[in-house]
Amino acid sequence: QVQLMESGGGLVQAGGSLRLSCAPSGSVNSRNIMGWYRQSPGKKRELVAVISSDGAVDVSDSVKGRFYISRENANNTVWLQMNNLNPEDTAHYYCAAAHATVALNNGYGMWGQGTQVTVSA
Repeated sequence: QVQLMESGGGLVQAGGSLRLSCAPSGSVNSRNIMGWYRQSPGKKRELVAVISSDGAVDVSDSVKGRFYISRENANNTVWLQMNNLNPEDTAHYYCAAAHATVALNNGYGMWGQGTQVTVSA
């Protein structure tokens, strides 16, 4: 079964940067929306940033101006550049893909296993 595979998480000091990558493990039909969600202990999973196949972007206010999302349609690959990280960004970050953002917000679509991002003060 084809899955989305994330990489790039890790431990970083506050103010640092990380770049997350996500690509499918095999051949998949393209999804209009690809993006990143995150979840920290005791909190609901939340949208971080999503991008459509034509480049339209929706970014959470909490990361706007610090996180940047990009994608390559040909390989169904999506990246999340995270700058000026702070401890509140600590979470498990999930890559996801679907035909619409509303599907992802309701837990549908393709999801990766996630990658942990930990930001120390």
